[in-house]
Amino acid sequence: MMNQQPITYPPSRRADTIEVLHDITVADPYRWLEDLTTEETQDWITAQNTLTAAYLARIPQRDALRQRLTELWNYERYGIPFRQGDRYFFTRNDGLQNQAVLYWTAALTAEPQVLLDPNRLSADGTVALSGYAVSQDGSLLAYGLSASGSDWTEWRVRDVATGRDRDDLLQWVKFSNAAWSHDNAGFFYSRYDAPTAGATYKDVNYFHKLYYHQLGTPQGTDRLIYERPDQKDWNFGAGVTDDGRYLILYVMRGTFRQNGIFYQDLADANSPMIELFNRFDAAYAFIGNDGPCFYFRTDRDAPLSRVIAVDIQHPDQWREILPESRDTLNTVSLLNGQLIAGYLHDAHSQVKTFSKEGDLIRAIELPGIGSVSGFGGHQADQETFYHYTSFTAPGAVYHYDLATGQSTIFHQPELDFDLALYETTQVFCTSPDGTRVPIFLCHKKGITLDGNNPTYLYGYGGFNIPLTPGFSSNILVWLEMGGILAQANLRGGGEYGKTWYEAGTLQDKQNVFDDFIAAAEWLIANCYTSTPKLAIAGGSNGGLLVGACLTQRPDLFGACLAAVGVLDMLRFHKFTIGWAWVSDFGSPDDPEQFKTLLGYSPYHTIKTGTAYPATLITTGDHDDRVFPAHSFKFAAALQHAQGGPAPILIRIETKAGHGAGKPITKLIEEAADRWAFLVDVLGMENKTSL
Repeated sequence: MMNQQPITYPPSRRADTIEVLHDITVADPYRWLEDLTTEETQDWITAQNTLTAAYLARIPQRDALRQRLTELWNYERYGIPFRQGDRYFFTRNDGLQNQAVLYWTAALTAEPQVLLDPNRLSADGTVALSGYAVSQDGSLLAYGLSASGSDWTEWRVRDVATGRDRDDLLQWVKFSNAAWSHDNAGFFYSRYDAPTAGATYKDVNYFHKLYYHQLGTPQGTDRLIYERPDQKDWNFGAGVTDDGRYLILYVMRGTFRQNGIFYQDLADANSPMIELFNRFDAAYAFIGNDGPCFYFRTDRDAPLSRVIAVDIQHPDQWREILPESRDTLNTVSLLNGQLIAGYLHDAHSQVKTFSKEGDLIRAIELPGIGSVSGFGGHQADQETFYHYTSFTAPGAVYHYDLATGQSTIFHQPELDFDLALYETTQVFCTSPDGTRVPIFLCHKKGITLDGNNPTYLYGYGGFNIPLTPGFSSNILVWLEMGGILAQANLRGGGEYGKTWYEAGTLQDKQNVFDDFIAAAEWLIANCYTSTPKLAIAGGSNGGLLVGACLTQRPDLFGACLAAVGVLDMLRFHKFTIGWAWVSDFGSPDDPEQFKTLLGYSPYHTIKTGTAYPATLITTGDHDDRVFPAHSFKFAAALQHAQGGPAPILIRIETKAGHGAGKPITKLIEEAADRWAFLVDVLGMENKTSL
């Protein structure tokens, strides 16, 4: 039964902030919550957290949930190893460490040595290793650290043999990797200018620049490699070819799928930056090279992507290596003279190897319906590693012999949980326009289809990102309690290539919400669940998804979990990196796109007096990707409008950002609160022994 005590929400002042945008009058009564520095906003945050904490504390299963989550998180996990020079590098978490530890070893059978332990950098685990790169000879580590979940990182350099840091320090780095030059003397990286006095972390970020850092020199002397003062919204990512000859520059316009590829000949100190692909007419991903022959994965004239070879001396002459197939080609690597091609077949992984001429060598056998990542390395390598996971298979790491095609287990997690009791199936529902939408279902074997199963429907549907099967200790607890996991693959994602993605963007964004609503209706019609037992959930763009579906169909769901969501579609572009998302959402500054955005913006489509389902909104007070005021304003508006008895709560994590690098202690606490909330509002007391 839902907590029966009536809820008195903290006061949220409604200001008379009104704007006329494109001849339309728009009210924004909670804009004052966008200023996080005021005493009024801080008091509001404290009051909301106090209310939410008190509500959750009354749920008797909460402590047992936290304990069970802790037990299931406590297993050894490995990252994917890679070789650099004479050393192998990989991450490992012994179970409940807040952050994974980076190790190196001279041989896979040797005792690994700790290279970097982020857990020693902060008492509460909120300093995270956000990126790293090892020099060509394996002797040096460039690594980036972020604090409290921020996208801003500081980069340092560590000697691998001694484990000691050098004096190098790089600041104001954001959305950047590190790419070492092959002389091991330094690396390429991207950053923004240092903020001006009075700037805050919510301010927009423009004018990314590519630099080269020479080891042992101060950052102020770093060599500027490339900038575009005429293109404030271009972002740069760098790589160096395996032969060390060329600098490859990825040029991105925010989150637009179409990108540019430029290159520079590093053998010639006076070489200009050559704009190989500069029309931004398709997506291009560099795979590798044979001298001046460059290999790319692209969706140019191939919505599901293909592999081409381009002679940079004759850039208009393309040679097709792997033609478009019936499945989405989403990864390709070049190793040992072979193209390792990763495909998505109905949103789950398949992997095949081909010669550089495009002849099929073999299909790599996988354990089941799951997701694969990895297959990285150098072009001359005869070995590589990959990671396989599914809803009921914790991530196993495999060693792959490129000569024989044999896979052997490098690390298989051991978990105190009987995974054989659960099964994964895939079904398809039909969206209103006739589109076939996949849904993965995971649950205990032999469930009764009587409409009484608590169901957690999860989705994303954006930015060309596919939702594939993946393992989560948090989800195990839900399954153990008798819940069903339903993961819907919506338009806007990357499951079926360019056409599928574009069908969920801009003026067609409503298709994403329609797909998700169709999935919910299918689950109910087929007696897996019913409205009082159905929870919807999503984060970031997925937070927008569930926020929009909540406001469009409040009658359909029993609960809503909206995490770090983009919820004010008229002002998202005014904070941090939000301007980049116009690729998917469109721009509020465009009159026609504004009308579309206003039509589904969750914050603006809340209707006073409507009975909304139980809702738990979560965000982090240091989220500098999706500014937390999105969640603040949505929560305040929803609490004001609520015409029914269901609770509307917001949980604001401190010293936390968008989610990356969040320590395990915080992940467990958040999951315990999420499941406790659903146990309460979905009436699950009789479904679980917790």
